[in-house]
Amino acid sequence: MFSLSPSIKNALYILGFFARTLFGVGRFIKHSQASFKILIMQILFTFVHAMGISTLAMAIGAAVFVIGAPYLSILDKQDLIYLLLITIIMRELGPLLTAFIVIARSATAIATEIAGMVISHEVEAYISVGVDPIEHLAVPRFLGVTISLLLLNIYFSVFGLAGSYLVAQFFSSTPMSLYFGSLLHLLTFRDIALSLIKSISFGAIISIVAVVEGFSVERATTEVPVAGLRAVSGAFALCIVVNVLLSALYYVVLA
Repeated sequence: MFSLSPSIKNALYILGFFARTLFGVGRFIKHSQASFKILIMQILFTFVHAMGISTLAMAIGAAVFVIGAPYLSILDKQDLIYLLLITIIMRELGPLLTAFIVIARSATAIATEIAGMVISHEVEAYISVGVDPIEHLAVPRFLGVTISLLLLNIYFSVFGLAGSYLVAQFFSSTPMSLYFGSLLHLLTFRDIALSLIKSISFGAIISIVAVVEGFSVERATTEVPVAGLRAVSGAFALCIVVNVLLSALYYVVLA
């Protein structure tokens, strides 16, 4: 008989879980006031507590300017520095780097937390009293991580461009209006759309993979850290694949 490989079965299970989570979003918004605190706490942990990446964003923006400006000056193409900043910070590095930060912080936490609840039979207790664990546990984390990653990407992009502006003052006294005016002139709707689509996709991937791995444990407490490791590795791999596909769609099909 024809049988699917374990990797295909796992991918189909994740897709099914994703569809079930999306179906539960509407019910969560309408009825799950008790789970609203989980959503707020998830945003607090994933977005607010990660706002320290502003320093990293400014450093990367500064590095792009310091490395790129001299070479473009040699080629007499100084104005291309703005396009370079948009490409690296907004299109590529911003969404992916913030996704990696969220994976390191939140994917492990979500997977181990839910795995611990499964081992301690808390999930069974929810089911016994008629509470849907998908709606109560998965949906608020899915929404929280996705919203947080979207906000974190915007936050990273703003500080990354600001960091390059501060460094630009050491090379030449570029007026703020000229610098940001040039960026806005070259920035297109497709650039913004690609950045936002990537961050939303990465947020959905990270949250779903983490929740699925958390629910996948059975009995032993030793499975809890393993679930966290699987969540991190799976989220990393899927985010990289999706990033390549979305970038290829942008540069090859839409260019």
